[in-house]
Amino acid sequence: MIPVQGIENQTIAVLGLGRSGRATAAALAEGGAKVVVWDDGADTRAQAETDGLTVLDLTRDANWDGVSALITSPGIPHLYPKPHPVIAKAYELGVPVDNDIGLFFRSFATRDWDQFDTAPRVIAITGSNGKSTTTALIHHILKEAGRPTQIGGNIGTGVLSLEPAIDGEVVVLELSSYQTDLARALTPDIAVFTNLSPDHLDRHGGPGGYFAAKRRLFAEGGPDRAVIGVDEVEGRYLADQLAMGPADDRVIRISSGQKLERFGWSVFARKGFLSEYRKGRQVASLDLREVTGLPGEHNHQNAAAAYAATRAVGIAPREIERAFHSFTGLPHRSQTIAEIDGVRWVNDSKATNVDAAAKALTAFQNIRWIAGGMGKDGGIEALAPHLGQVVKAYLIGHSARDFALQIGQTPYEIAETMDQAVARARAEAQPGETVLLAPAAASFDQYPNFEKRGEHFTALVQALKP
Repeated sequence: MIPVQGIENQTIAVLGLGRSGRATAAALAEGGAKVVVWDDGADTRAQAETDGLTVLDLTRDANWDGVSALITSPGIPHLYPKPHPVIAKAYELGVPVDNDIGLFFRSFATRDWDQFDTAPRVIAITGSNGKSTTTALIHHILKEAGRPTQIGGNIGTGVLSLEPAIDGEVVVLELSSYQTDLARALTPDIAVFTNLSPDHLDRHGGPGGYFAAKRRLFAEGGPDRAVIGVDEVEGRYLADQLAMGPADDRVIRISSGQKLERFGWSVFARKGFLSEYRKGRQVASLDLREVTGLPGEHNHQNAAAAYAATRAVGIAPREIERAFHSFTGLPHRSQTIAEIDGVRWVNDSKATNVDAAAKALTAFQNIRWIAGGMGKDGGIEALAPHLGQVVKAYLIGHSARDFALQIGQTPYEIAETMDQAVARARAEAQPGETVLLAPAAASFDQYPNFEKRGEHFTALVQALKP
């Protein structure tokens, strides 16, 4: 646990008692605060009281006397579509609102660091797609290189549940837009922006607000070094805002598909090879074509981001290359489940939006595509240019029939359920083909989350093995 600093004897309120809320309450108490908590769920409040927490109804004005700050969980709206009533009350009363990410960056550094030979560092990763894979890959590279490291944030351990840093440690954090949007302190040593595509627009009041939430990771304190994906205009804008000129190597531009040779420092993947350039000269090159845990251009962008971030903390190119080959990927993200009778089965349940599904569809050939679920605004018409390799689509869930109207001449059948889709794909797939689960939709019509959807697919595929 990382005790929160600078809050001794203050009364701090915590809103939301999920994983991050409970960890926050514990870290605040460890730092010497008087902690009061509130959750909208009556059962959750009752359990909190049983666990010894002080539950205070924050919907009542009288209970705000003496409260110095409100710490809210990231899933609770604080601005759009409208603030949660308790957060709105804090705004009215002038009580500062923060989250666990802000507390982490205020509290991570301690006086113990004066005794360290090498100060600990934080690498923070944000973006629309690839955050989790990039975060896990950076952590994997550091471990393989023998560097002490922890991973947390939006993946793995909550930030305040991490252990206090040791000499030379690198903490790797995945941060969502919900987390960066509100944090009052954001001071990573290295910040990574993977890419941007529309998502969570209701929470941010549109695409501008969504990008602004991501941009805060680079603007609130300014990292020592920024790794910026420049395959979209927002990334190019951000890199331009941060750099003093093209030769400024504090900004490392990354790309999947573009050659970036004119900058002070750049890393790009093109035609299966990753290249590092400094001051216009190539200094390293890696072959990604046989890296099985990172298939497709979207994963090559993740590789470029992870390569750049770990180079920035001193890891050698050959150490990174070795780690690439031992990386098995994350569950539900272009994860090869099995090869049965010459057919490859791939679980990309995390492809919950059109952009992520497009990346998955371009990573493989001769695809039998399982798609559908709870479709998002705009449907999947934008996927039309990426369906050339689809032999047949098996459409499931709430939006199956809507999707059928949006895939042009691509052969399809309405399978309704995952069981039926897997069974039909198994019956029809030929050697050399890939059965790809890349839903391009949320899971909530049939599953509680994308993980459960991917686990069901995986179990069905495993049951097919002889």
